[in-house]
This record gives sequence, structure tokens and C-alpha cells, in this order.
Amino acid sequence: AQLVESGGGLVQAGGSLRLSCAASGRTSGSYTMAWFRQAPGKEREFVAAIRWSLDYTYSADSVKGRFTMSRDNANNTVYLQMNNLKPEDTAVYYCATKPAFHIATMGAVKSYDSWGQGTQVTVSS
Repeated sequence: AQLVESGGGLVQAGGSLRLSCAASGRTSGSYTMAWFRQAPGKEREFVAAIRWSLDYTYSADSVKGRFTMSRDNANNTVYLQMNNLKPEDTAVYYCATKPAFHIATMGAVKSYDSWGQGTQVTVSS
């Protein structure tokens, strides 16, 4: 699958952004779509994931209540609505996918085999 992210930018703390990830190719059945982020000098970390066939989402504790992941079947697109952004949310955000779903490996970077190019999100204080 090919993934293309968009929607990043600069926003003040407390503001909102919506990221999009358009997927070409496989996006059906038990596939997992996920968002990760990587801040300078830090490892890539899990943000949220969705099991495509069930439209059930999972989120990291650090973003629960602020970020919401959703999908649009017709357009093979997933979204990450980010509200009440904080400076510590500043990172490059990546979309990723893999042809399976296992709760145990949902946040495992190495388990994903397709990645987008990333989109920068910067939150100023």
C-alpha cells in the first residue's frame, strides 16, 4: 500500500489540527491502520490505530480524550483529529499499515510494513 499524509502545520497550544492519510491498494478486512509520531531525538511512538473492518480505534494514553482516529471507507482515508494540542505533541506524524490485526502488536513499529512520508506538526506555547 502507498500512504500519503497531509494536514500538518503550526498551531498554538490548545488549538486543533486534522491529519489525513490516503491509502492506495489494500485497506480491507483485518488490516490495521495506525498513526505514529516521532519527536526530535526520540523514538517513534504509537498514537492511535484502527482495525479497518470493525471501525474500532485504540489510542495511546497520552492522547486519549484529545485525539480521535476515524476512517472513510469510500475514500480509503483515515483521519486523526487532534484537539487541545500541547507543545509536547510536536513531532512528525506518520501513517502506517499492515495486513493483520493483533492487539498485542498494535503499537509495535517494526510490525508495520508500509509507511507514509510523514507530516510535521508543531505546537507553540
